[in-house]
Amino acid sequence: MRIGELAARTGVSVRSLRYYEQQGLLTSTRSPGGQRHYTPAEAERVAFLQRMYAAGLSSRTIAELLPCVDDPGEDTSDAAQQRMIEERARLSEHIAELQRARDALDTLIATNRAHRHRPAFPADGPEETDGTRRPGRAAVGACSRGGTGR
Repeated sequence: MRIGELAARTGVSVRSLRYYEQQGLLTSTRSPGGQRHYTPAEAERVAFLQRMYAAGLSSRTIAELLPCVDDPGEDTSDAAQQRMIEERARLSEHIAELQRARDALDTLIATNRAHRHRPAFPADGPEETDGTRRPGRAAVGACSRGGTGR
């Protein structure tokens, strides 16, 4: 089948299929006119590649795992197992980082909410040398009233 048919059959763009081939994840034969031709087995491989990408794996990691698929054996299976465990640990750390970022944002939201109803320039703010007062901490809430927050 040609690349357009493979794309339609798998739901993957022609551009992605070309990328997979460029990365060595997918192979094709070429017609005398240079058109790519794929076997039905390549449609299964594209579905497999999509599952690997959905699992958060990079093209490089997928390429490292493919020997287990292309030439199954104890050594390749063990290597693939170890690599997937490493990737899972990497994803878990990334998730933890995202949770920390979300928690920090929750704190900022709570701080903004707490300051939202306070005056932007409280009377007890620090006094300047000319007798005027600088904004206190409540000025943070100015951004929730349309201010620039600066």
